[in-house]
Amino acid sequence: MPQVQVDKVALEASICRDSFYDFVQRFWGVVCQEDPVWNWHIYELCHYLQVAAERVFKGLPKKHDMVINVPPGSTKSIICSEMYPVWCWTRMPTCRIISVSYAYNLAADLSGYSRDIVESEKWKELFPDVWLRGDKNAKHNYENNHGGWRYAVGVGGKVTGRHGHIIIIDDPIDPAMAISETVLKSTNRFISETLSTRKVDKKITFTILVMQRLHQNDPSAIKLKKAKEENGTPVKHINLPGEITGNGRDVVRPRRLAKYYKEGLFDVVRLDRDALVALLSDLGQYGYAGQILQRPAPPGGGMFKIGRITIEKSSGPLRHFKEVVRFWDKAGTKDGGAFTAGIKMGLDSKDRYWVLGRAYGQWDSAAREDVIEQTTKLDTISCIVGVEQEPGSGGKESAEATAKRLAGFRVRIVRPTGDKTTRADPFSVQVNAGNVYMVEGPWNRSYLEELELFPSSTYKDQVDASSGAFGLLTKNRVRVGGLFT
Repeated sequence: MPQVQVDKVALEASICRDSFYDFVQRFWGVVCQEDPVWNWHIYELCHYLQVAAERVFKGLPKKHDMVINVPPGSTKSIICSEMYPVWCWTRMPTCRIISVSYAYNLAADLSGYSRDIVESEKWKELFPDVWLRGDKNAKHNYENNHGGWRYAVGVGGKVTGRHGHIIIIDDPIDPAMAISETVLKSTNRFISETLSTRKVDKKITFTILVMQRLHQNDPSAIKLKKAKEENGTPVKHINLPGEITGNGRDVVRPRRLAKYYKEGLFDVVRLDRDALVALLSDLGQYGYAGQILQRPAPPGGGMFKIGRITIEKSSGPLRHFKEVVRFWDKAGTKDGGAFTAGIKMGLDSKDRYWVLGRAYGQWDSAAREDVIEQTTKLDTISCIVGVEQEPGSGGKESAEATAKRLAGFRVRIVRPTGDKTTRADPFSVQVNAGNVYMVEGPWNRSYLEELELFPSSTYKDQVDASSGAFGLLTKNRVRVGGLFT
């Protein structure tokens, strides 16, 4: 029987073309000299990335964009930014790829590592029909002999005239700058307004956003939020926290991947318990919650341990309350950045504090005053009304105008002292001691979310109003003229 001659080079090339995961394994040594740790998530990431790319290769409309949230040091950039772009060339040499990171140098470095693969002896052996053009071979911008190219740019950089089949956004925000509202807004604007127009075909081109969570309003949050809107682009969310804490299994996406966690750990080799403890020490609880747990707030809350708030269907008869108040934190711009919040709170006969209700919205000044008046009438005269006086003559006039409109009711004008965090501290003490109760209602979720994320929350109006209400219930007020301080 004649022996079959096997072309080992052709066989290995075929295996690499057919499987992105196999490609990563075989080319690992080209971009990384450290021994690989083949944790289960590497195969899963490769699988989802390949499924999405296959539609581009066939010219089919995309099913979704991708958001990948994984801890730092989990090989995300090697897979998504270094290996993936050039693997696409093994199947579609004409593929054009735009890649973005928060800084040009980072984007160029990742692009350069991809270029190293194409210029390696292993690539030349397996894929000799794809090479880089000598006249277009810069670190951040190179083109192959079939017209496929890779263009790397930092956030805010120029991409005019470029249209990609695939857009890869890897670490769009420097973790050290995540608390900057200016950086967040400019980054989100660049992604939504600039990169969204840089597509060969809007129906086919898909976007990959890969990062660790950094903020309640970071690019991942914006992308996921838009996916829920009518006509929003669907998103495949791969969310892999470094460990599962409490009810954290619900955070793992897709949920089926939670079964791969061992003793609640994502990676028992690189992110074992000792490594996680060290990271908690280095990052602090806020940084750890975002970058490791993929929840940009500490478990159970930071300043407010919201898991200690008891939610009841009813507060019982109001006659059991020593005092009931509603405090207003006012905003004056309709559809502006801040909200007007009126939090109703009571102190019962057992000295427990109850959050009884919420009025909340973005109203112009006229509509806001109507809401305050209507709500006050519904609360009845037994409820003390607190109104925050903002600094300056305008704040004084606004507070006094509200008090005048509520003539006949028990109104207290309060001049706040200290920053928002300082004012919130007394209320947080009672929350964390388990002495705060809340009446069940559809508003509970958004209220608790703001408390959980405070002081890193995007909005702080409900916390401010709660702090004011708690202050009215607990402080001895001394009348000074028409003010209570």
